Amino acid sequence: MEQHPLIGILVPTRKSRKGMLKLFQRYHNLKLKLYAFTPADILWKKKRIIGLSLKKGVWKQSSFPFPHVVYNRCYNNQLTTIQRLEEKIGGNKCFNHINQFDKWDLYTQLKQSSLKNYIPVTFMYHEANIPELLNKYKIVYIKPPTGSKGASVYRVERMDNGEVHIFLHSLAPRFICRKNEIIQEKLNEILGQKKYMVQQGIRMTQLENQNFDIRVLVQKGILGEWIVSVKTCRVAYEHYYNTSMCETVYAAEEILSRFFSPEKWIRILQSLDEISVNAAIEAESKIGSLGELSVDFVLDEHRKLWIIELNGKPEKNMYHDLKSYKLNSLIYSRPLEYAYYLSQC
Repeated sequence: MEQHPLIGILVPTRKSRKGMLKLFQRYHNLKLKLYAFTPADILWKKKRIIGLSLKKGVWKQSSFPFPHVVYNRCYNNQLTTIQRLEEKIGGNKCFNHINQFDKWDLYTQLKQSSLKNYIPVTFMYHEANIPELLNKYKIVYIKPPTGSKGASVYRVERMDNGEVHIFLHSLAPRFICRKNEIIQEKLNEILGQKKYMVQQGIRMTQLENQNFDIRVLVQKGILGEWIVSVKTCRVAYEHYYNTSMCETVYAAEEILSRFFSPEKWIRILQSLDEISVNAAIEAESKIGSLGELSVDFVLDEHRKLWIIELNGKPEKNMYHDLKSYKLNSLIYSRPLEYAYYLSQC
């Protein structure tokens, strides 16, 4: 009798096991066994894992052997658990082993690649001359090297009257630096001792006075190769620049078709596919075994594409707004297809 591969989904808490597992169970039709577990569920000495599974509609917590492959859905950069698991099940059998990306490491990687023309100029904060950058670009973004959902991302803009406004999430200034004040000192006071990066500000093309970005989800599938699963536009709330807490999510072609002719927006969609797959390849060469990531783009005022950042644990709930069973099937089935592929290697 053929043995079905045993796939483990590593999640942060026991409360998150059922919801996570329910979605992945729903959208795949592969011959595999699936269970969810947390780092605390691993019984290292007994070589067993306490996991939650769904069988014939019944939820059951059981003791499982170590899986053939682990899909990491814990958002952290702590390698100890993954390294110990790979000692048991084999190298590169845990994918997305790092999913909290260091944005500075990725910036330096992409800036040296064929994608360099899509990357905004970026500095570490302690090496940046903020007044000089504001004179050149008018807007800069200051962000931590790690983090998600736009947390602690400041927009700094030199206004026409010479004032410098500092924004957090919304376009209502949190701080105003008058002409005779020193902006670098003010920022040092606000940011404290934490590490930050400074990125060239891109004036976005807007949709009816609302900012939007383009998120491309790239995943590996049954052949172990990168492929684009879905392209969406996240539209920020009015008077906000943070698209991570967006008002609406659309299929990318729905938005791009409002700005471009059919021939042009189709070419842009093709470019998004090509650039995103190349970005995933570059990221994996820097970080190690990955199975999915998302690439965030914006269009500037001249309709040029820029890569804003890469995310190692793409939020999947946002795609539910599209109400497409086909898209959700791709999004949730592809990581399991890749896990199946790894189990056969």
